[in-house]
Amino acid sequence: MLSYHYSDSARIAAPPHVVYELIADYREGHPRIIPPKYFRNLVVERGGRGAGTVITFDAHFMGTKHLMRGEVTEPEPGRRLVEAYPDRGTVTTFLVEPDATGPGSVVTISTEFRARPGVAGAIERWLTLRMVREIYREELALIAQAATAASPSVSSQR
Repeated sequence: MLSYHYSDSARIAAPPHVVYELIADYREGHPRIIPPKYFRNLVVERGGRGAGTVITFDAHFMGTKHLMRGEVTEPEPGRRLVEAYPDRGTVTTFLVEPDATGPGSVVTISTEFRARPGVAGAIERWLTLRMVREIYREELALIAQAATAASPSVSSQR
């Protein structure tokens, strides 16, 4: 099966445990970090924190609304959280690591997409990667805003 990948990273002026908890909390934290232009109506079907959580939401891409249903796993609890969307063949990973250059964290969001073959697939990949770049930059900025608000002592050290 053909696939393609996109990832983006940012330094966040908050400790890794604060950032990870924000991402893993699908009831209070995660809704604050998803760009509302693209993602709406997040509903927790099961769980709510980390592994075992099942979510649905409306994704608005290229003028079309898609109902998404994701299942959350934590291959490395406290460090790596994965959202899998089996019906779409898409997997998004959040990686939270200590920032080697000082206090804080480095957050990487990456997604593996299922690719269609041919010219239509090439156009779809080009459009998707452009859109995902914008989404991830906004999402990383929202993570930074929410995490530093939750951990003002680290942000004042930077």
